[in-house]
Amino acid sequence: MLYLSPNFELFAKTEVLGAGQVLRARGQPLDSVLYLDSGRVAFGVCEDDQKKKMRHLFSLVEGPVWLDAAFALAQTPAPMDIVSDSRVWIKRVSLQDFQDSLSALPASAQALVRDMAQGYCQQAQTAVSRLAQAAEARFAQWLLRHAQAVGNGTLSVTLHQRKRSIAAQLGIAPETFSRVLRQLREHGLITGRGKVLSLPQPAALQSMAAMA
Repeated sequence: MLYLSPNFELFAKTEVLGAGQVLRARGQPLDSVLYLDSGRVAFGVCEDDQKKKMRHLFSLVEGPVWLDAAFALAQTPAPMDIVSDSRVWIKRVSLQDFQDSLSALPASAQALVRDMAQGYCQQAQTAVSRLAQAAEARFAQWLLRHAQAVGNGTLSVTLHQRKRSIAAQLGIAPETFSRVLRQLREHGLITGRGKVLSLPQPAALQSMAAMA
């Protein structure tokens, strides 16, 4: 566990927040680094229209611990949402101050810390990617359950519900549903626009559905 160094105490800004507060939204560019002094936070993927509600929970962590230092070191936005799960005491360090302090470390120590950060970020990206794959499999199952034969060994599905409603049935966020639709189109597994979708490769969809 990495504790807040005395150097950071000189310029860190302390914030006290209640439960259910979004500390970091996924994909948000970093201009500061967050240190959890006390309390508990959740890492996961929130509802798009209700950011405080966690749909997919990856982990719960308790302070003291850095929350997004690895993403700052790797110079990449966090791929997941970070939300307070209790009353929390947060220290916010500007990105510039964080980088300036790390530059004072020996070169070998800097390289080690950055390598560890890259490994952590890759694991986080993998977790989010697997979540997306599971969403594809669930949607493939849904398509096959609602499909009707149209001849020549192909199937079609008529969307009688709004896409947001279908996403809720699948247990995924609307933005995830839109991304899955786009990916299936790119792979030629669905065609058509509007309410009627054609399924030209039912066997491929069955293989994908089996991954759920």
